[in-house]
Amino acid sequence: MADISLTPVRRGRLVVDEGYLFEDVGLGTATTPDPVHERVECPVYNVVVEHPDATILWDTGSHPDAADGHWPAELYDAFTHEGLRPLSVDLDAAGYELADIDAVVQSHLHLDHAGGLGAFAGTGVLVYVHREEFAFAYVSAKTGSGDAAYLAGDFDHDIDWQLLTGDRATPFRDIDLVRLPGHSPGLVATVLHRDADTVILAGDVGFVDENVTDRRPMDGSLVWNKQNWFDSLDRLADLRRRHDAVMLTGHDPAAPDRLDAL
Repeated sequence: MADISLTPVRRGRLVVDEGYLFEDVGLGTATTPDPVHERVECPVYNVVVEHPDATILWDTGSHPDAADGHWPAELYDAFTHEGLRPLSVDLDAAGYELADIDAVVQSHLHLDHAGGLGAFAGTGVLVYVHREEFAFAYVSAKTGSGDAAYLAGDFDHDIDWQLLTGDRATPFRDIDLVRLPGHSPGLVATVLHRDADTVILAGDVGFVDENVTDRRPMDGSLVWNKQNWFDSLDRLADLRRRHDAVMLTGHDPAAPDRLDAL
């Protein structure tokens, strides 16, 4: 196994209605005909993966101008991003510079995960993303048919794209990128086989851990294909079982601190 270290890069937080986290939260009953939802804080984070062959950045977070018109107003109203700063500033706080990054792995291209890609435009840094995700993102952003969570301004740059195909790729020794569609067509989990353990950066297969551990779907607006999502949960469960792996989901409140402890 490779000597791989992980450093969380804290990118602020989303403040969202808990009804987005679980599909059944908004259901009324005879005794509670008008259920009240809380708005909850969920972290946005990236991860610097120090590998013997490269320094890799997992995801790039939200665009720093999300609050100032880069995100559509209705999306920002629903998914309010507090603590926005440029990727370079948050990397610096974690002890890194943009120039330290050799490659980027995008779990998917939604606006809260791909908004920092512009920092790598024209740099020659390799950016890995699944071909299914890449195609769906461009169709969505350029035609308006698909998913409103893709913004051309996040990823339509001079980028050295490395398009993944199939269900698994291993671009670096002991790092597997496993396609787990459902939340989006080409979401990939990053499976890191380290000396001490195996860590799975599952991304938004689950917005929070309970989506995966309790098999509770997110709100339908956050699930592109529900059957694919359940199939992906089965595949993720198998990966976790076979490798006795630590799993981190995309916005679980505990995820950055758990990374610090690994």
